[in-house]
Amino acid sequence: MMIFLYFILLIASFVVLFKCAEKLVDGASEIANVLNIPKMIVGIVLVALATTAPEFGVSVQAAFLGHPEIALGNAIGSVICDDGIALALAAIIAPVAIFVNCRLLKIVGLFLLSIDVLAYFLAKNGTLGRLEGLLFLFILAVYFIFLIKKRNLGLNKGSEETGIDDEKKEKNPSRKGRLKKPALLFAGGIVGVIVSSRIVLWASINIASYFGISETIIGLTVIAIGTSLPEISTCITAARKGEGEIAVGDIIGADILNILWIIGASSIANPITVDLDVINFTFPYMILIVAVMLGSMRIGCRLGKLKGFILLVLYIFYLYLTLTFFI
Repeated sequence: MMIFLYFILLIASFVVLFKCAEKLVDGASEIANVLNIPKMIVGIVLVALATTAPEFGVSVQAAFLGHPEIALGNAIGSVICDDGIALALAAIIAPVAIFVNCRLLKIVGLFLLSIDVLAYFLAKNGTLGRLEGLLFLFILAVYFIFLIKKRNLGLNKGSEETGIDDEKKEKNPSRKGRLKKPALLFAGGIVGVIVSSRIVLWASINIASYFGISETIIGLTVIAIGTSLPEISTCITAARKGEGEIAVGDIIGADILNILWIIGASSIANPITVDLDVINFTFPYMILIVAVMLGSMRIGCRLGKLKGFILLVLYIFYLYLTLTFFI
């Protein structure tokens, strides 16, 4: 009887999740317009921080409670899921090819690939300890400082490009007023997305446990998909609304946070020790799908339906290999 309740809650939570994601995207888009900054930057910072909250909570709790397979599997699996499902579906569903800021993509993309390779190198002994966790959080702090100072690199389309004149100064007070509504919309969307995704996750875990699925499989697939639902729903909603840059920014930002923020904090909470077979399968596949995702967007500075299908096929193949190797 309980299994039917889990399925009902799962479906209902999905509906609420996508409605809240719509509000989140609307708020993020308006914030970008009011502040006159690239929507891709808003996706990388604001939206990514919001949508990775479930991964952070689940992985840190799992590590603290002595479930390292779930903690690491959730973080790495979420990166693969973000690229192979969320961004893939966004590209497929978007009415037109998603435009990508190639200059920004080159800088942030190289950074993402670098930390993925670094994480694999540090995890090759089967353990990610507190020292590695502190290193990840330090790199994350440097990353945020870099984004804050992005105007100095000409990545922002703000007032520094043309100079701040008296007319713009007079408009500054009204900007605060214009920010109130989108900020509340964005904050409300975050709360709704986190709460509804948590219910989806709870129902998914119970369904998986009911059918006797192992912790490794749960972490790499069920929980990874469950905690990536905010990214999936946000990307699909953004693509449907023609806000593809927010979707791209969200995924790149979420991928970075999954490595630096989530694995970093989880390994500090409790050193993560995982079987080498898991490490040597998940990390290389993560690097592969991230490289394909970044490379496909660099071609023509756009992400179209064909590229989305390629990413989706890579994820389906990942599921097949995961079930083959770990069952």
